[in-house]
Amino acid sequence: MSLQNKLVGTPKKKSNAGGYISVAVLVIVTVIMLLPVFYMISTALKSNVEIRKVPPTIIPSQLHFENFGLIFSKIRFGTYFFNSIFVAVLVLTGTLLSSSLVSFGFARYKAREKNLLFMLLLSTLMLPYPALIIPQYLLFRNIGWVDSFLPLIVPSFFGSAYMIFLLKQFFGSLPNDLFDAAKIDGCSEFRTWWNIALPLCKPAMATVSIFTFLWTWNDFITPVIYLNTDSKFTLPIGMSGMISAFRLIPWNLIMVGSIYSLLPVFILFFIAQKYFVEGIVLTGLK
Repeated sequence: MSLQNKLVGTPKKKSNAGGYISVAVLVIVTVIMLLPVFYMISTALKSNVEIRKVPPTIIPSQLHFENFGLIFSKIRFGTYFFNSIFVAVLVLTGTLLSSSLVSFGFARYKAREKNLLFMLLLSTLMLPYPALIIPQYLLFRNIGWVDSFLPLIVPSFFGSAYMIFLLKQFFGSLPNDLFDAAKIDGCSEFRTWWNIALPLCKPAMATVSIFTFLWTWNDFITPVIYLNTDSKFTLPIGMSGMISAFRLIPWNLIMVGSIYSLLPVFILFFIAQKYFVEGIVLTGLK
């Protein structure tokens, strides 16, 4: 029995040791990844004098919480923040509606040359964005959309190739019997998509929501091309303008703005993280 216990106990010790090593590695990696966040918060709480000390201080000698309100008086931060929220929400709405509708059609219906059309759609992913900047700008300038939010918002209502591909995988995994039963009950195609397909694809919709919001929220190139008026600037443009608007760069206020800009992303992720993780896992499985 003693020999058997030793033989049985050996794997457990190895397993526990491996678990401790894994936890230690994860803790070290987490600390390293959180160091920039800590330094950002530390710099946001420093005074203009302390942020220019050499060598720099890690922990502020005095906490200046007034910096979180000072940024609203130095630049039009509230306007930039609202513009970014406005654009991101509308782009998110347009992408979810259009991409889910197109992907539902590709996944559920049979048509001639459907696969060819889907391959042509995916081939647009290989077009680099710099190759599209000039043609798109000429198009939007000719129709009078320059210096407005329309070039940023309207294209999202025509779908996104990547999001269509992602959602098509989920719609294709739904059982056909479910849609056949809906058709027998007299459910229209639109109601089938809205009331049956979309609720069943919450993980995919959460994944698309997070990706779309992040790309739109952090987008700098598109707004800087089409927006000319200061009152219409989004947050990335407004924050970059702080570097040239002051004689001495206010790094503490820039870090304050960075903290504010992270809040919507954190809120969205914490709300949708359950469906987001599930969506990433199921995308590979299905």
